[in-house]
Amino acid sequence: MSDSLVLYIRSSLFSLGYVLSILVYGIPSVLTFPWPFRYRYRFISQWARFNLWWLKLTCNLTFDVEGKEHIPPGPAVIFCKHQSAWETLALQMIFPPQVWLLKRELLWIPFFGWGLAMLDPIAIDRKAGRKAVKQLIEQGRERLATGRWVVIFPEGTRVPPGEHRPFQLGGAILAERSGYPVVPVAHNAGYFWPRRSFIKKPGVIRVVVGPIIQTEELKAAGINKQAEEWIKETSNQLGDAAKPNTNRADSAARA
Repeated sequence: MSDSLVLYIRSSLFSLGYVLSILVYGIPSVLTFPWPFRYRYRFISQWARFNLWWLKLTCNLTFDVEGKEHIPPGPAVIFCKHQSAWETLALQMIFPPQVWLLKRELLWIPFFGWGLAMLDPIAIDRKAGRKAVKQLIEQGRERLATGRWVVIFPEGTRVPPGEHRPFQLGGAILAERSGYPVVPVAHNAGYFWPRRSFIKKPGVIRVVVGPIIQTEELKAAGINKQAEEWIKETSNQLGDAAKPNTNRADSAARA
């Protein structure tokens, strides 16, 4: 059996389990709505834990986290590089209970969106402009005040490995107005689980948690500058380390 066929079979098995798990968890997740957030989160995040385990079993794709000592004891705003769907699973295993800034259309997806809605995300209309930023600030401050972390992908969308987009200001404004620290996160998941790619390549995804950025005396532009520079530089380093392994997987897939 060729290596390319093995990759395809492994990725197919993962995708099958991924879809079935959405169906299995979707309805029970909705039924948790009377529970306090911490219990809802504990139950629903098991879906992410299962899929990371399933990914390891089917595709031999795992991850390693560096910089855990930088994770503060209290809530913070996470600025994370967004390259694939993988980090939406892994962040739940790395950080304390969290909510995400996301586009509201995701909540309309049957089963998946219904369960996602139970985690109190900050769901905004991207076309709303200043109204969306105001919603982010108001809801973000409320979530942080209740002990929940806020996850933001400051580039606004998934960006292929090796590419970078300017950081949007919304997350930095939230950090400035709330006074909570920013925790920058870089990784190289896009080399192993590329966006819009069916194939999941074997290997070890590296995640690096950076030194926290204290925001009390910084403006939003300064917060963004520090986070963007660190994430960009670290992501490039992680990408250089990942290329030899993923190039071999690409060669096998074409064989």
